[in-house]
Amino acid sequence: MTSIMTNASAMSALQTLRSINSDMEATQNRISSGYKVESASDNSAYWSIATTMRSDNKAMSTVQDALGLGAAKVDVAYTGMEASIDVVSEIKAKLVAAREPGVDKTKIDKELTELKNQLVSISESASFSGENWLNNTSTSAAGTKNIVGGFNRDSGGLVTVTTLDVNTSSTTLIGAANESLGILTKDIDANALDPNAATTTARNYYLIDTGSATGTVASGTGIALTATTTDAQVDDMIRAVDSMLTQMTDAASNLGAVNSRISMQEDFVSNLMDAVDKGVGRLVDADMNEESTRLKALQTQQQLGIQALSIANSDSQNILSLFR
Repeated sequence: MTSIMTNASAMSALQTLRSINSDMEATQNRISSGYKVESASDNSAYWSIATTMRSDNKAMSTVQDALGLGAAKVDVAYTGMEASIDVVSEIKAKLVAAREPGVDKTKIDKELTELKNQLVSISESASFSGENWLNNTSTSAAGTKNIVGGFNRDSGGLVTVTTLDVNTSSTTLIGAANESLGILTKDIDANALDPNAATTTARNYYLIDTGSATGTVASGTGIALTATTTDAQVDDMIRAVDSMLTQMTDAASNLGAVNSRISMQEDFVSNLMDAVDKGVGRLVDADMNEESTRLKALQTQQQLGIQALSIANSDSQNILSLFR
């Protein structure tokens, strides 16, 4: 039936054109934004997952920064420890030289004094961001330092922050306020290190005197040479310095292990962030090849829809020819 009151063809063509225009608007939004899921109304499940994972990735970016800061602290401590090991090795060599008959021990002692001053300088300089793991200015042990190492979310949605722990008590070279806390300032019992010891009486030696009167003050003999220093005393000093060197080597090994762990964790976090970005992209990113093809098809459909609507609107005009 043809009616001048109701143009069913025009109404159908208009409805189709509206649908095409709506699809074209959605496609253009995807092309302009780059997302097929830009808001919760597009796909609430994917949008929720993507928003949560983006938030977690921001947290992991902060973890990266924290790892960089921790790596810098470990690097500084390790550099100071390594330099100190070289100096203590030199002190050990000087003491061995003092064991030679006819050597002027007082001249060697001057060298020892400068080497000890160098150790103090290294320990005080090995500081980063206000933290010094070689020089403890507190009367209590340095304890364990924590480096933020990871951000985890379990299957229940609960989050935890993991840390890398460094026992800086074992890396303390100088106990500035408590001499018993430093490898170089505490008493070392040479008698316990003497394989030929005839008694159990302690023969304590320390390398550096901080002058502190707080905490536990070293009560042994400072490692220094005079013209009257005996060969037996030099032997005890060598044993004490060698013990210090062993402790320092162990501490340096621990720092090196932590440094290696931080490096691996940095690589893992970086790769994990990339993987999360890729996963989120698969959920919400628009396929530009697909969208451009769809847009071209919709543009064609739009032109055809406009043509169909024009034809449908001309039907009313065609009725006039019947009354002529």
